[in-house]
Amino acid sequence: MAKTVLEVQNLSKNYNNIKAVSELSLSVQEQMIYGILGPNGSGKTTTLGMLLGVINPNQGTYSWFDNGTKDENRKRIGSLLETPNFYPYLTAEQNLGITAKIKEITDASSEIENVLKQVDLYERRNSKFKTFSLGMKQRLAIASALIGSPEVLVLDEPTNGLDPQGIAEIRDLIIEIGRNGKTIIIASHILDEIEKICTHCAILKNGKLLRTGTINEIIGNEEHTLIQIGAKDLLHLEKIVSENPEMSVYKKTEENSGLIIRVQKKTSAEQINQYFFDKGIVLNELIVYNESLENQFLDIIKEG
Repeated sequence: MAKTVLEVQNLSKNYNNIKAVSELSLSVQEQMIYGILGPNGSGKTTTLGMLLGVINPNQGTYSWFDNGTKDENRKRIGSLLETPNFYPYLTAEQNLGITAKIKEITDASSEIENVLKQVDLYERRNSKFKTFSLGMKQRLAIASALIGSPEVLVLDEPTNGLDPQGIAEIRDLIIEIGRNGKTIIIASHILDEIEKICTHCAILKNGKLLRTGTINEIIGNEEHTLIQIGAKDLLHLEKIVSENPEMSVYKKTEENSGLIIRVQKKTSAEQINQYFFDKGIVLNELIVYNESLENQFLDIIKEG
C-alpha cells in the first residue's frame, strides 16, 4: 500500500474579502505525479505557498509525511515556486554551488554533477547563466530543486513562458524524474501539460476543489467512448438512443443540432451507423469524439 506523502484538510486562505482558497482537502500518495489544475486566479499558487510554509493559512491543516518537524520535512521537499533567480555572471555550476551551501550539502561537487546530468546541462556547466535560453534556465532551476535528493518535488507553472521546444523538454524531464521514484506536485493552467505529465489531478476554481481523481477517472474514458451523431429528426434520434441500455446521451452539441452519446469502448462507428439505419434513421453526422482533459475541464469549470 502506497504511503501518504501529503494530507490536506479544509485548508483556507482569505485576503480581506477574497477567498483565495476555500476548505481544500486532498491527499497525495508517494510516487504520484499530482497536478493542481485551474484557470488563473483559482488559488493554485496560494495553495502551494501554504503547503511550503511560505503563506500562513486562515484555517485547516496539512501534514507532510505524517511525521517529522517542519525543518526535517523541508529537507525532504524540493520546490520551484517563482521565476528562476540565479546570478547572471556565474556559471551553472557556481550557481548550484550556492544552492548546495544553503542546503548544507556536504559532498556538493558530486551532488551538482549528478543533478546537472539529470537535467541534461552537464556539458554547459561552465557556461554563465545569462547565456542560457529560457528552457535551460528552467532546467537549471529544477536542478537546484533536486539538490539534496528530496523525496518530493513541488513545481509551480514550470513551463510558463517557454516556447514549444522548451515546454516539451521540461515535460519530458518531469516525467523522467517521476519514473525515478520521486513524488511530484505540479500546479498549472495548461491542460495539455497536466494530461501528458500527471497520474492524478485536482481541479480548482475560485479557490474551491471541483474534482479530484486519476486523469483517466476525470476524463472518464476507461470503459466508454463518446461519439457525436446527427440526424434530421433530433427528437426521434434521442428517443432511439434512450431505448438502448448500452447507449446514453452525454450532452447535446453546442449548436443543438446533434447528440454526443456514450457507448461501450468496443463499439465501432460502423456498428453505430448500422444500428440507427436498422431503426430507420439515416445519420448525417458520425464523429468519434476523442475525450480529453480539456473537454472535461471546460465542463467541470462551467458546472462549478
